[in-house]
Amino acid sequence: MQQLRLMAGSANRNLAEEVAKRLNVRLTPTDIRRFPDGEIYVRILESVRGADVFLIQPTCPDANLNLMELLITVDALKRSSPQKITAVIPYYGYSRQDRKNKPREPISAKLVAKMIEAAGVDRVITFDLHVAQVQGFFDIHSDNLDLIPLYVEHILSRKLRNIVFIAPDVGGASRARAIANVIHAPIAIIDKRRSENSNKPIIENIIGEVKGKTCIIIDDIIDSGGTITEASALLRKQGAKDIYVYATHAVLSGDAAKKLEKSEIKEVVFTDTIKLPGEKQIKKMKIISIAPFLAETISRAHEGTPMGTVYEKLYKKIGKMSKDGRK
Repeated sequence: MQQLRLMAGSANRNLAEEVAKRLNVRLTPTDIRRFPDGEIYVRILESVRGADVFLIQPTCPDANLNLMELLITVDALKRSSPQKITAVIPYYGYSRQDRKNKPREPISAKLVAKMIEAAGVDRVITFDLHVAQVQGFFDIHSDNLDLIPLYVEHILSRKLRNIVFIAPDVGGASRARAIANVIHAPIAIIDKRRSENSNKPIIENIIGEVKGKTCIIIDDIIDSGGTITEASALLRKQGAKDIYVYATHAVLSGDAAKKLEKSEIKEVVFTDTIKLPGEKQIKKMKIISIAPFLAETISRAHEGTPMGTVYEKLYKKIGKMSKDGRK
């Protein structure tokens, strides 16, 4: 088999280093820097000829900068004659622009997919895309991995009682239901609409019973924090006991972290798909690392073995935890 080579962009090097440790490989050295005018320079400092290369680079804020770094790094790799290039994009920027809501709007998620393909990527690995159909924008092989087993395992380990899972809007109902089905818990849905003038979310009602219950809001992205904090306030008003939030991607634009800190939320759990600066880390926040899962994914992609067995092991472990909890 081709040699496995692991590379990291500058967007989330900590995650790449943790994955490298678990795979018992070292990161291929690169020289990534900015010219005074802001242009990006990338050079691969070792030969990758004939190698199976995995490049970890989320396109998180600054999305444009990190996306350009990804494209330029892929171009540098393509000109170095590897056997295959896999772009591991834990957070896929522009995924929320997946369709035209109004006339003369772009479908930016597809444009980004085509740019990645044109740069020379052979395969893409993403986590918890905002909408699953973004996967269809790629004409190359793509894997969109869900993190439901990680969330379920973490929730069961806490031995919470009287749980109801909350979808922050109708679009997120399938995500909440998928986790609820594993734990055998009910779901409720936040009735969210957007005003025509400001596009600001308006939360007026909750579909489902939450009084006296432990509410767990399930989401993929928290950006401004407005929807989540308003939803938590409404849940508390309608008698929710404790409110937790599980979200994959901590974008946390502007003062979102402060909003979460002051909200009715007891704890918010993120993954490390996005590296958070110190000023955005709050006491209510807990981070679950995707490094073990990502390392296993890369190993199996390299070896050509199915990922299904990984999920089977996780769900078997979850089943045992669930039985022990009932005892």
